[in-house]
Amino acid sequence: MYEANTIFSQQLLHWYNASYRQLPWRETKDPYAIWLSEVILQQTRVEQGTKYYFAFLENYPTILDLAEAPQDDVLRLWQGLGYYSRARNLHATAMIVRDHYKGIFPSNYKDILMLPGVGPYTAAAIASFAFDIPEAAVDGNVYRFLSRLLGIQTPIDSPKGQKEFKLLAQSLISQKHPGKFNQAMIEFGAIVCKPANPTCSICVFRDQCYAHKHQIIKELPVKSNKTKVRNRHFIFLILNDNEGQTLIQKRDDSDIWAGLYQFPMLEFEQPFPDFTSQVLQQAHPFFSSQNFRIQHISSEVRHILSHQKLFTRFIHIYVETLPSEIFINSEIRFMDQLHEKAFPRLITRYLEDFL
Repeated sequence: MYEANTIFSQQLLHWYNASYRQLPWRETKDPYAIWLSEVILQQTRVEQGTKYYFAFLENYPTILDLAEAPQDDVLRLWQGLGYYSRARNLHATAMIVRDHYKGIFPSNYKDILMLPGVGPYTAAAIASFAFDIPEAAVDGNVYRFLSRLLGIQTPIDSPKGQKEFKLLAQSLISQKHPGKFNQAMIEFGAIVCKPANPTCSICVFRDQCYAHKHQIIKELPVKSNKTKVRNRHFIFLILNDNEGQTLIQKRDDSDIWAGLYQFPMLEFEQPFPDFTSQVLQQAHPFFSSQNFRIQHISSEVRHILSHQKLFTRFIHIYVETLPSEIFINSEIRFMDQLHEKAFPRLITRYLEDFL
């Protein structure tokens, strides 16, 4: 346990006051805006997330405006950020605040923690930033900073490690300025004690840092499990008729792209197979007649998710009749109307390049 916690807190806050980045969500105490920024910034860089933060506030100035919006509109505004469960949880939380909290964002840690998609870190961040509740917010930046500073080698992805770091951060937090303290811990890990190439030369804690002294910076923090990455092979069928219409489908509620639209999709266990046999055999149900013509087969498009690598091709096929009536959640749209629907980034990126 770090002994001089008061001195540490003062030193950290002094650094923060002189060095912090001026970000829009740091200029408000509005819990709605703070919650919105925290959800957007999960798995998203600040540079990318900022424009989405402003776009959501412009389209939905209050949490009640967000609650009243159709989910399709929320997903379309989210398009490009990925991890769409965040957008679905965002919308669900807004409706809960409307229906169960009379439109007022809950103001204590336990109630915030019960909201969809909100974990201990996010709940602590909102509670401290918006309501000055002294609850330590421990994210990846904080894990890295504390593990290096104190030489802690307990795996951060273990229950024991998560408990240990939370208790440690809680013992250090400034009771007078809890929100600013949490911001400072996160900021220090983000811009000084970085994952790769940390700027130890300007670190105000360098002389106290265990990892720097023992030259084990690259070894900390410790993780016990490496994420297994699964390879998947998709083929999307872009079925067009002579009027420039195409068939799209809305995905169900069982995966990360739930609620988004896509073209009819085939999945194969192995890389792209022989088109004339296996693909046509599986694609046949999408043709309402034998009158079809292959227009274009794309080169391989790769898309990397946190636990998956997607290897994808798009096949453009002319068909005489588009058979949407026989497929659940299907509809026919003109190609120039596709921007009105929310698609996974994998598809929008392809369309931007192709069209």
